[in-house]
Amino acid sequence: MRLYSTALGIAREESPGELSVLDLPFADLGALLRGPGIAAARAAAVVRRVALAEVRVHAPVPRPGKILIVGLNYPSHAEEALEMFAAMGRNDITLPAEPNFQLVAGSAVIAPGDDIHLPAVAAGQVDYEGEVAVVIGRSASAVSAAEAASHIAGLTIANDVSARDIQQRAMSGDPTASIGVAKSFDTFKPLGPCLVTPDEFTAPLDLRLRTLVNGDVRQNDRTSSFIHDVSELISCLSRYQTLEPGDVILTGTPRGAGVFSGRHLSPGDVVEVEVEHIGTLRNRVRAAAEGAGA
Repeated sequence: MRLYSTALGIAREESPGELSVLDLPFADLGALLRGPGIAAARAAAVVRRVALAEVRVHAPVPRPGKILIVGLNYPSHAEEALEMFAAMGRNDITLPAEPNFQLVAGSAVIAPGDDIHLPAVAAGQVDYEGEVAVVIGRSASAVSAAEAASHIAGLTIANDVSARDIQQRAMSGDPTASIGVAKSFDTFKPLGPCLVTPDEFTAPLDLRLRTLVNGDVRQNDRTSSFIHDVSELISCLSRYQTLEPGDVILTGTPRGAGVFSGRHLSPGDVVEVEVEHIGTLRNRVRAAAEGAGA
């Protein structure tokens, strides 16, 4: 089942390009998940049918309770990170045995088509990271990997936009910076366009992910190469905090982020993250406004 949060309410995609707006008293999928859950969308009556192209699509979960960002989960990205550290003379860096993650503000989420704003305080080294995102459907606390699948509402697409100068300061030990702050600026978490329920996928997850900037392919990998699969991620993260309905987990990004080539985002750039069987998340980059995003 493919579900959308739209300006008309929650909608199901019954056939390609056609949405059925559902008779549900919830503004978006986040509210639905925090209420009766995803099953209510299967059973709901249809109020009206509209073309997808004619309706404003919001982020599936416009305000997650929390967003958890998993790092170094593709071998290709882990390799390029270690190469960068080695070039800096840091041969002491090794990959963590467990997933490493950061908590990010839910207020950073924007919808497909919304602009990514370069913050005035950190406009020079803003970067993209295309990712598959997992949305939690049922509370999960210290669950096993075998139990994890039953806590998933569905998958969507995310762009883990980051201010690399702040991130690198944090990684160098600057106490005035943090990785979470570098990833939490307003507009830094585009999410969407839809939520696809788990019955549409097989395990282990094997989806093609590509990130394009102005039509140029920058990232291209498959989720089957994950170091830690989705069930492992949920199990691990649920040991540190309860995962609640509507929470979002970003599962990592492959090789090709701009920080490794010096190709950071500039005003006017268009970033597209494509994930097989989910769709395309497209956002344009906008210049910094003085006083905004601080």
